[in-house]
Amino acid sequence: MSSLSYERNPAEIYRKSFETIRQEVDLSRFGKGLDQLVIRLIHSCGMVDIADDVFFSKDAFTSGRNALENGAKVFCDVEMVRKGIIPRMLPSENEVVCLVNDPDVPNIAQKKNTTRSAAQVDLWKDQLKGSIVSIGNAPTALFRLLELLDEGCEKPALIIGMPVGFVGAVESKAELAANPRGVPFVTVAGRRGGSAMAAATVNALAGGLNNNG
Repeated sequence: MSSLSYERNPAEIYRKSFETIRQEVDLSRFGKGLDQLVIRLIHSCGMVDIADDVFFSKDAFTSGRNALENGAKVFCDVEMVRKGIIPRMLPSENEVVCLVNDPDVPNIAQKKNTTRSAAQVDLWKDQLKGSIVSIGNAPTALFRLLELLDEGCEKPALIIGMPVGFVGAVESKAELAANPRGVPFVTVAGRRGGSAMAAATVNALAGGLNNNG
């Protein structure tokens, strides 16, 4: 039986991957902790140039990490983000929540003429204080979150704004970066983003590069 030659050891695969990223990307503009976050972002998508499009508040990593350590909930816009977050890496057995399939959501979406991902944000409203919000798919969810903050909603500890796509993605992330409403944030400008990147950001906050998964 023939055997192809390739790296099989998981730890070595991660080590070589992160080493390659460090060799190919200038991480000097990112502070301690945030550099690990950017490495995981790159690792999740395979595009080293994504680092040029990462925008953030200086306190983003610290605020997000502290929130997780203090037991913060993580709200996700879609199940793909929720599934991508690695439970064993979370420091306080944090609850990871996605309500897109809640039975009340279709009615809210129909009434407001919006997406289910955006409609569920209204169900987060009373629990947002001190939480982490990770949006990787729906620009409408990010827009709705910003609207709620404008309406005086309690502030999360961190917004991870990484919706992907051609309609609303660029605009929603630009709005977040221009006016984060006093909330620490991390975003990726432009059309790129996605569930894997949003989940990888939470994983980086949870365990940096110390835990592989």
